[in-house]
Amino acid sequence: MTQAPAITPLQPLPLQGKVVLVTGGAQGIGRGIAQAVLGAGGSVVIGDLDADAGKACLAEWSVGPRATFATLDVARDASISRWVALALKRHGRIDGLVNNAGIAHPHVAPLEALELADWNRYLATNLTGPFLCCKHALPALKDAGGAIVNIASTRALQSEPDTEAYAATKGGLVAFTHALAVSAGPRVRVNAILPGWIATDAWRKPAERSAPRLSRRDHAQHPAGRVGTPEDIGHLAVYLLSTQAGFITGQSLVVDGGMTIKMQYA
Repeated sequence: MTQAPAITPLQPLPLQGKVVLVTGGAQGIGRGIAQAVLGAGGSVVIGDLDADAGKACLAEWSVGPRATFATLDVARDASISRWVALALKRHGRIDGLVNNAGIAHPHVAPLEALELADWNRYLATNLTGPFLCCKHALPALKDAGGAIVNIASTRALQSEPDTEAYAATKGGLVAFTHALAVSAGPRVRVNAILPGWIATDAWRKPAERSAPRLSRRDHAQHPAGRVGTPEDIGHLAVYLLSTQAGFITGQSLVVDGGMTIKMQYA
């Protein structure tokens, strides 16, 4: 079994004493963000549909009360309400919210064959979910002078065929980000991260964890020279959640190793 990536301590600790909620925080990019928060001195409350993955995080992190897991379905209002209430009961405050949970697979049926139920499933999870999380957490975030980070995607900017549902939700999340930044400011800052190709194989639950299988060509096509990791997203999320980013709000920041600025020819 591949060993879980370790938590990397950051000095100084920009989130010392802060409490951050991370949806979809038990695997992949969400786990990378949660670990970055812990490495920055903060406490995390992760919510995820996969209870096995969430329990594995707590066992592998071994940070005691600084990490909490609860089963969360971001497509259900009541589930989100309970999750936010748990965070407030455990910690008495919320300083940050990271809306990461979502349906990750971008491909659906061709538009003329796409079922309305499938379209609505993407909307409910990838766009309505962040809205509901912000709605329930915003009063506490205002009290703390906190920050929100929405995890969108470079699919909000560029596409492949048959990805309309996914692209629409990620583009909507970018617009939601700058709209809420205006509404919630100056007490709460709101930004988005748009990841590109992020290798998450080593960041899954133990039963599904493996080393990434990436070729030289996979890495070389990125101007930065490599495929991304969840830590790349986690480090930026920590910065945006911290007071060091106090003059940044309403922005959508691309983290893709330079792929969206690279000319492509057939």
